[in-house]
Amino acid sequence: MTPSQKNNILIMGILNLTPDSFYDGGEYLDNSSVRNHLEAMVNSGADIIDVGAESSKPGSESISLDEEFERINLIIPFLSSFNDTVFSIDTQKPEIADYALHNGFSIVNDITGGDKLMYQIVSNHDSEIVIMHMKGTPETMQLNPHYDDVIEDINQYFENKISIAEGVGLLKSSIILDPGIGFGKSIDDNYKIINNLLEFKHFDLPILIGTSRKSFLQFNDDRAESRLTGSIVSMIMSVANGVNIVRVHDVKETVKAIEIYNRFEMNRSQVSSYE
Repeated sequence: MTPSQKNNILIMGILNLTPDSFYDGGEYLDNSSVRNHLEAMVNSGADIIDVGAESSKPGSESISLDEEFERINLIIPFLSSFNDTVFSIDTQKPEIADYALHNGFSIVNDITGGDKLMYQIVSNHDSEIVIMHMKGTPETMQLNPHYDDVIEDINQYFENKISIAEGVGLLKSSIILDPGIGFGKSIDDNYKIINNLLEFKHFDLPILIGTSRKSFLQFNDDRAESRLTGSIVSMIMSVANGVNIVRVHDVKETVKAIEIYNRFEMNRSQVSSYE
């Protein structure tokens, strides 16, 4: 992946082909709405489009393979029109991943962190995979999650997954790491992860963060549709702490925020040169 001119930060826009996602579920269920949203995100500056056909919000249950195939097919006809855009498939099903990689996708974003079969599929396609940390399943992950040390737990998890992936022939350079904000994490865990992203830099791999509209950003009990401000703040904090890819619903606003952040960083470097 080649970063666009956003201080080497890649912006991953979210496209949910689901009726029940926590923020925009039900908005993109036909060809017209899917294409319009896709065009809007690409035109606003998205480097990657992450397409999900199965909700992974807390408490959600898995859907059938056939239903996920049906939803994915809403976007397949459009991919050839966006040759400069990288497409990621958000799935935990190897069959869906293989199908997507055969049809224009080049990244698998697996909330379960992947297994040997998933790694082999990604390797066979010479593609990339996002290995995400999750404690439990979407149905159970937020039932009183607890860690003795959340950063250490995630580090050990990544070490194990990377070892398994390399063991089946997947190149380490094909891996992206996601510590899984909101996936089996307490509110404090989420803030601790963002404030300690440098603790994952020793893997020398890109780090992805998805904070967009999530409940830990709640302010005065607001709902997801009112959390743009919190999303931007958490995204900028993640960028400042070393993240490489941000997964967001609001591409246009994110591009603007990163541009303003870059101006401050440029000024900081100029000031340092005068000292």
